[in-house]
Amino acid sequence: MLRYSLTFICHALFCPAQGNVRGCLFLQVEDLRYEGGTQKQQMNDRDYMQLAIALAKATAGQTSPNPSVGAVIVKNGELISTGVHLKAGMPHAEAAAIQAAGEQAKDAVMYVTLEPCSHYGKTPPCADAIINSGIKKVFVATLDPNPLVAGKGTERLRKAGIEVVTGLCEEEAVRLNEKFFHFIQHKTPFVTIKGAVSLDGKTAAKTGDSKWITSGEARQDVHNLRHEHDAILVGINTVLHDNPLLTTRRPQGGKNPVRIILDTECKIPLSARVVRDPSSKTIIFTGNRIDKQKAAQLTDLGVEVISLDSSRISVREVLRILGEKGLMSVLVEGGSEIHASFIAEEAFQQIILYVAPKIIGGREAVPFIGGAGPDLVSQGKKLRFTNVEKIGPDLKITAVRLVEQEGGL
Repeated sequence: MLRYSLTFICHALFCPAQGNVRGCLFLQVEDLRYEGGTQKQQMNDRDYMQLAIALAKATAGQTSPNPSVGAVIVKNGELISTGVHLKAGMPHAEAAAIQAAGEQAKDAVMYVTLEPCSHYGKTPPCADAIINSGIKKVFVATLDPNPLVAGKGTERLRKAGIEVVTGLCEEEAVRLNEKFFHFIQHKTPFVTIKGAVSLDGKTAAKTGDSKWITSGEARQDVHNLRHEHDAILVGINTVLHDNPLLTTRRPQGGKNPVRIILDTECKIPLSARVVRDPSSKTIIFTGNRIDKQKAAQLTDLGVEVISLDSSRISVREVLRILGEKGLMSVLVEGGSEIHASFIAEEAFQQIILYVAPKIIGGREAVPFIGGAGPDLVSQGKKLRFTNVEKIGPDLKITAVRLVEQEGGL
């Protein structure tokens, strides 16, 4: 597969003149260069699908509860148009690309990262738009697990006489929408446990000091993670010790996740920043033995307080409730006892660990994961590394649960 450097001209990001495709992203490729030099190369099917995936990746974190989808239309070896779904309620990628292509869509080929929908939601079915456009062939990277679609979109296209090819760049397309896929299949949020540690696995010194273990570059990358998740979750000890805002702070702006606090006894101060700051919603989960008056005060301040039936907080129950609220993904940022709870209950899909090239040492220093731990090494949770990259002086390591790869919760 050839690899390219793409230069785009953005014709209209928010385009009120486009009528029913307002808010769509139209891109025209200005130049296409092979990495080995400036010689222009003929793109193949995989290259066009990679372009569609790249478009979809640019919307990570902003389409929930919908998936990120990109579409490309090609005719006679020429790129005609592109489209991307920007936000729930806005036109889908296929509709945007078809609108941009106009009459040129007839007898063209479409490359789309996810199976076109076949049902009416906030927008009309994309399968119908493709059929009506006259497109003759569609490459679909992966089928949609949503029961409302799940093979029905490709079936409708085939019945209309359109050639459909599925599975092109499927692995990357599935990874692109792993949060959406998990949520659709399990009705609970996709959980990412995030940590920042020294080389010996410590998140703070024995005094509790933790600023800063990792570099500014790594901390900025964490804000990208916050932007890409629907919610961020911490325990009450993190709130009491750090008084964090738990918002997204990126140079180019970003989406603030819903703040989730696990606070069994409702110890949170009314002055806490997550209580007083209006930039994002805060939900506090407690046990059943709390001061009702304080809970009412928190409610008056705009905080949602959810008291569980038990005196202890069940992580699984929390995730079930968050799923009912439509939150598709949760970023767990600790502390160590919270991490231990999620890991003990196997209530996570991936771990992202930022490792700094420094050693803190000390048996009383705070570890990334607390709790009692297993008696035997063989009882440890098995993971698979999926990515290791360097960010500034630090390493960013991503690992997933093996059972997740095998289809478990």
